[in-house]
Amino acid sequence: MDFVIRQATADEYGTLGEITAHAYLRDGLLDFGEGDAYLGELRNVAKRAAAAEVLVAAADGRVLGGVTFVPSGGPMADIARPGEAEIRMLAVAPEARGRGVGEALVRACVDRARSVEGCARVVLSTQRTMRTAHRLYERMGFARTPGRDWNPLPELDDITLLTYGLTL
Repeated sequence: MDFVIRQATADEYGTLGEITAHAYLRDGLLDFGEGDAYLGELRNVAKRAAAAEVLVAAADGRVLGGVTFVPSGGPMADIARPGEAEIRMLAVAPEARGRGVGEALVRACVDRARSVEGCARVVLSTQRTMRTAHRLYERMGFARTPGRDWNPLPELDDITLLTYGLTL
């Protein structure tokens, strides 16, 4: 591994926000392009860092990707229940893909969840089109939890997020 996983620093928030926004846009994960309201949330790393733990993969002073780890009961949780931690907003820069960055970020979240007292499970949401991510999660032992699939925008019928969970 030629990169390290660590907590993001404030001077990296802008870079990580752009990596995250562009990853979602480039991969077609936002339906409305630059005008999508969620794009602002993806770029607002400072807001996430104030409510959860934001991790980055970095090498030679460059941010390669990042993820938000929400411990049990954190305010950034979308689907986590008591005793569960949640992984959110995983993104890897295009030039860093295929190097194990995404897996290392997810593994760091799982390791952190194991250190949270009373945390028995890690959960996450993903879009149907994120097949590469699905394979990663399944390879790491996550299992689909279809009973927890949900729609973050009820006014749009065609956006259902798939959910996965990993029992610790």
